[in-house]
Amino acid sequence: MARILIVEDEADLRDILHFNLQQAGYTVFPVATGREALRLARERRPDLVVLDLHLPDIDGTEVVKRLKADSATEDVPVLVLTARGEEVDRVLGFELGAEDYVVKPFSVRELLLRIAALLRRREAPREQRDVEFGLLRVDREAHRAWVDGAETTLTALELRLLLTLHDRKNRVQTRERLLDEVWGIDADITTRTVDTHVKRLREKLGAAGGYIETVRGVGYPFRESPDAHTA
Repeated sequence: MARILIVEDEADLRDILHFNLQQAGYTVFPVATGREALRLARERRPDLVVLDLHLPDIDGTEVVKRLKADSATEDVPVLVLTARGEEVDRVLGFELGAEDYVVKPFSVRELLLRIAALLRRREAPREQRDVEFGLLRVDREAHRAWVDGAETTLTALELRLLLTLHDRKNRVQTRERLLDEVWGIDADITTRTVDTHVKRLREKLGAAGGYIETVRGVGYPFRESPDAHTA
């Protein structure tokens, strides 16, 4: 039975989430503050965190940052639940490492579907083999990446984007497919966000950034081999 940590300072909404998630068969830990969330995340090791960004003590973006920086909780998926619906806020949440983003007011049914999708993705078998590709090396289990021997720091989402492209080498991944595969079901962001993340990922990869190529108007393929070049 999956364990879900709810971080929501509005008591009525917290109770609604608690009730519906329990009805769906989950074990639920509801809290009202960021500090409680960080403490409980380490103690209970939830399978997923549903997090409001507007909290009375610590901003939710800081909570995401701390969860992803802590080796005990860095692998726990975070679904951001907030009234901040501007694209810049959604992009910030993803850049910090959140796996999904739902804007208030929301459909409980949609929220449950998104939670189920995140949990399925977390439970899916993961390749144990490290990525060794030219200048690039990735340790899947440790969530770490190196370029030409020097470690580069990637967010959880950037690493997932990189591995998704790498594992489908030489096949163009459309922006829409990447939104679905990397960001989750029906992610409420535009395809421009994919371009922004690919650009930032290339910058972080430095000399290995060229392995991610562009098919204009279609999407992004990862090179078939480190020495291959698209004409």
